[in-house]
Amino acid sequence: MQIPAKSPEDYINQLPEERQETVGKLRKVILENLPKDFTETINYGMIGYVVSHSVYPAGYHVDPAQPLPFLNIASQKNFISVYHMGLFADENLHNWFVAEYHRQTNTKPDMGKSCIRFKRPEKIPYALIGELASRMTPAEWIALYEQKVKRINKLQ
Repeated sequence: MQIPAKSPEDYINQLPEERQETVGKLRKVILENLPKDFTETINYGMIGYVVSHSVYPAGYHVDPAQPLPFLNIASQKNFISVYHMGLFADENLHNWFVAEYHRQTNTKPDMGKSCIRFKRPEKIPYALIGELASRMTPAEWIALYEQKVKRINKLQ
């Protein structure tokens, strides 16, 4: 569900009251742990964390006018989601996260390729999401991203 927000605060304020605190807490823990040179913004109708054009002028290969996306928070109809592009691109990071999630919550995460879905906000492992946000620098993300894009281009 895209929200026509102009800022992260505006996004949160437009959410149903019962979602505002949860999304606000996710935003706070991500901002407290995200490495320098990621920028908070609104992109794709969600709160986003990107590598800005000032750090990575090439931008996103699908739309170079857009900064390179890295992480997003979204309030969907039936869940709150965290999208972390590194989980899809880095198998070691994905495996670490799944194992650590299970260790901390005693359950398996509800995940897509880069999406972690939370149907029960009271079960969100905020500290783990903070640690996940801290585990990849912009330079590491750019290098991994470029490696994946080269592989995609060779296949085409």
